[in-house]
Amino acid sequence: MQHHFHQLPNGLTIVGEYHDDARSLAAGFFVKTGARDETPEISGVSHFLEHMMFKGTERRTPEDVNREFDAMGARNNAFTSEEETVYYGAVLPRFQNEILDLLADMMRPALRERDFDMEKNVILEEIAMYEDRPQFAVFDLLRSTYFGAHPLGASVLGSTDSIKALTRDQMFEYFSRRYAANNLTLALTGSYDWESVKSQTEALCGAWNVADSPREMPAFTPTKQTLVKRNDKFNRAHIALMAPGFSSQDERRYAASVAGEIIGAGDASRLYWALVYPGIAEAAQIGHDSNDGEGAFYGYILAAPERASEALSIFQKEIDKACAEGLSEQEIERAKRRIASAMVLGAETPMGRLRPVGFDWMIRREQKSPQDALENLLAVTTEQVNALLHEKPFELATTVAMGPLDSL
Repeated sequence: MQHHFHQLPNGLTIVGEYHDDARSLAAGFFVKTGARDETPEISGVSHFLEHMMFKGTERRTPEDVNREFDAMGARNNAFTSEEETVYYGAVLPRFQNEILDLLADMMRPALRERDFDMEKNVILEEIAMYEDRPQFAVFDLLRSTYFGAHPLGASVLGSTDSIKALTRDQMFEYFSRRYAANNLTLALTGSYDWESVKSQTEALCGAWNVADSPREMPAFTPTKQTLVKRNDKFNRAHIALMAPGFSSQDERRYAASVAGEIIGAGDASRLYWALVYPGIAEAAQIGHDSNDGEGAFYGYILAAPERASEALSIFQKEIDKACAEGLSEQEIERAKRRIASAMVLGAETPMGRLRPVGFDWMIRREQKSPQDALENLLAVTTEQVNALLHEKPFELATTVAMGPLDSL
């Protein structure tokens, strides 16, 4: 395995992780922009723009884009999160030139007014669809309640009002700033010709604009809150919690993921045996999510409305017990093995490695091998896990609930 790095004069960065035994190539443009980089007036523009990137360029129609991906046999897609937008494809190595040419061309879209108007209706329908999905709705409410005015509280989809009011000119202005060359990373994994990648990317992307596009990183102070939002369209109580955690730059994120695995991940967790197995709740989970500059533990309970309060009480008691008594060395070692298995299996394909490679550079400016990440996880000690639990992060948890209930 080899790591590669190159930066164009305009600031666009190319990072690669070459594997001698790979039979495929994965490539993707990582844009350091997402919901957290929007103002309230243009909330949802990052996700809307992701859709528009498939609507054609000056050289290609939308049909051309789809046809060329299909002709390569590509596995391709895109996604938008709170802090990144990614466009990617995985192909056989002989299609390296074709996939890079297509992805690079897509990164400079036509953004035609007629396409904008048509796609706006698609986005509005998507918002309406997700509002009827209880787990999505409760976590969207949770983030906005927990983070409040902090950028990480912004909705990826935006609101019906913000999308209706959004103009094509506002999108183009956002695109010009956030999709500037110095805010982009091109990542490749698998089998590729590095010298060819560099020369082709220079030719395709060397004239792209540069812009001042720093990410705002305001301080965040969590507060304990509880919010119940009645929704009789849902026949179950959906309860979600969020509490202070560790950022993408904080090495304690590894210990936090181990703690979450033991307490609330899957049918080997404490919450499963305390809540799901006896039938008190239909689901009970805890995990940890790291963001640029911030991080959070999150939890979720699905229960019948009449058992919501009981389920939440048991959930909190399990958390309190783990924080007060700590987790055993045996539990921690088993959890590390489960996470390690998932990491290794995910790293076995170039597509599985693409996001870690792109994200690691975009957020932390580092290039780590799968073995590096695995060693960081396996180095987590019982003392480290219990130390962060002894800080009792869930004492500052925000709790929100949706469903046919008025209180918890």
